[in-house]
Amino acid sequence: MTFEEPAMPEPITVPLYDFVGGPLCVTSTDGERLYDRIAPLLRSDTPVRLSFEKVEIVISAFLNASVGRLYGEFPEDRIHALLSFAHLSPEDLEMVDRVVENAKAYFSRPADYERAWLETLSEDDRGD
Repeated sequence: MTFEEPAMPEPITVPLYDFVGGPLCVTSTDGERLYDRIAPLLRSDTPVRLSFEKVEIVISAFLNASVGRLYGEFPEDRIHALLSFAHLSPEDLEMVDRVVENAKAYFSRPADYERAWLETLSEDDRGD
């Protein structure tokens, strides 16, 4: 007797153009709203596809607040298994990759990053 892995359900597609109300994925507020939409789906093992169709501009603030933040809650292999992207330009895919690498680095040592950030702020206050 052999057992087969259950088939992965079709992903829920989130059309970002409709989600943000236009072609600009630029605010961290919209990124946070997207995180709030997709994180519960990933928690329940539901695959998600982010569609960038008709999106003209994507910036890292949006991606950090949505995709990058996932790395603080979920293991990398789970994100890779459940999250996919569609209609993303090669340049924007590179930005996603940078956001992911930065998020993984940050969430591996958040206290170190926070301490460095606070040190930078205190140096700015001293005029260094």
